[in-house]
Amino acid sequence: MCNRIIIGISGASGVIYGIKMLQVLKKIDIETHLIISNAGKINIGIETNYNVEKVMNMADFSYENNDITAPVASGSFLTKAMVIAPCSIKTLSGIANSYTENLLIRAADVTLKEDRKIVLMVRETPLHKGHLKLMTQAADMGIHILPPVPSFYNQPKTIDDIINHSIGKALDIIGIEHNLFMRWQGDWRRKNSSSTLV
Repeated sequence: MCNRIIIGISGASGVIYGIKMLQVLKKIDIETHLIISNAGKINIGIETNYNVEKVMNMADFSYENNDITAPVASGSFLTKAMVIAPCSIKTLSGIANSYTENLLIRAADVTLKEDRKIVLMVRETPLHKGHLKLMTQAADMGIHILPPVPSFYNQPKTIDDIINHSIGKALDIIGIEHNLFMRWQGDWRRKNSSSTLV
């Protein structure tokens, strides 16, 4: 089974999601192929203490976004799935409309046409009707839309706990086992209570 994952980091806020994804996949020996958009590179400097070179070195292979000759631009290059974390509305629009103006969108288009799983961690709020239409259009094409919306039943203590939950949900979709968050097992408080809910 192919263990290659394409990771995209586009220009929305939340580049830490893509960085964390790279770190997690490295620990479980998944081969990563990274594409960072120009705006994504800017946001790495704005939002984190990492520099672009260090982030690119976290991946097994990394490509410039204008390199249309990269292996990930072809469907004959086998991959398991693709995750774009975060995914800007511009990137979502390009993918939903098959407007393959750069390698990031081309790689997503290839992933889609080869019937492989693709997860877009779309980051924008509030959402207007145009954004929602793009998400519906992408979902109708078989794309998984996974905005990084945290759960709080597991009582996160740190920002890392919140990030891990969204990353774990993306890994669930593409079929990679992990232990990044506590899964819901029912309400332990109710089970250990002598009171009866009416």
